[in-house]
Amino acid sequence: MLFRTLLAALALAAAAHAAPVGTLTLPADEDGGAVTLFYPTAAAGQPETRGDLAWQIAPGAAPLPGNGRLVAISHGSGGGPWVHSTLAQALVDAGFTVAVPLHRGDNWTDPGRPGPESWKQRPAEISHAIDRVAADPRFAGLKLDRVGGFGMSAGGHTMLTLAGGAWSPERFRQHCEQHLADDFNACVGLATGLTGGGLDGVKLWLARRVLGWKFGGDAAPQTHTDPRLAAIVAAVPAAADFDLATLAHPRVPLGLITADGDLWLHPRFHSAPLLAVCASCESLAEVHGGHGALLAPPPAADALGRLECSLLCDPPDFDRPAATARWVAATVDFFRRRLL
Repeated sequence: MLFRTLLAALALAAAAHAAPVGTLTLPADEDGGAVTLFYPTAAAGQPETRGDLAWQIAPGAAPLPGNGRLVAISHGSGGGPWVHSTLAQALVDAGFTVAVPLHRGDNWTDPGRPGPESWKQRPAEISHAIDRVAADPRFAGLKLDRVGGFGMSAGGHTMLTLAGGAWSPERFRQHCEQHLADDFNACVGLATGLTGGGLDGVKLWLARRVLGWKFGGDAAPQTHTDPRLAAIVAAVPAAADFDLATLAHPRVPLGLITADGDLWLHPRFHSAPLLAVCASCESLAEVHGGHGALLAPPPAADALGRLECSLLCDPPDFDRPAATARWVAATVDFFRRRLL
């Protein structure tokens, strides 16, 4: 407990002295959603509070190249750039520029096409975001031959694809056919949940038929390669639909962050089998919390529905400041070691 308290105090002290963060957003185009950028700047920031994060932001300020490296972040289903503000601040403090594309059809303003339909396009949207940074003269000081990638949840799925993994909608259907009751919300999202009541049987029956109709038979391996991605972190990733043989030897250094209390993407179906087969993967941190532990700052509990909160809200004994300090520091250290 003393160690956790000390870590939390250090994290708060670091936040108090954090450098200003430049921000700007490149508007959506025909090949991808809007891209939000966080970057080092010499401009004075203005104070802003997001959840439990107090930082200094400088909207539209001129960027500095910092350490010259870019990290692209893939957000989770229904997410967006601002739920990764704490990580963005820490990366900018270390000299990195951060790019977060809004994944079409699976973000907080447009949540209508989550799951495999989104997973097919997400890796290309990361590549397109890097292209857009490369084409912007304001970021000409960056060296984009070695880019980092971070993703959480569905964003972790994106990163496993970019690390060399192959998956298919049919593998997703097969997993859900075999483990639907135990991994229900990984298969159906937030449409509904099992309650132990009399309607659970109907929900399972209907879910199997919808999953078979939407994804059955689509067994073509889904892959995407971008040689600029040189180091990748997948946090609480959706992984049950991957051919794990394709991730036994990732094409780039791959770090993993897990949460032992994850009720949305249960570790025994997702992160644990991946860690078992990938001898070269680095286990960067295991968070003793739930799926939402890596949303930093987290969404306000009163802004979530009952099912959402059951999957994302922190358990009563979760030490969020200490946990966040650990996994954020481990992630920044990974990119320093692998990219600089």
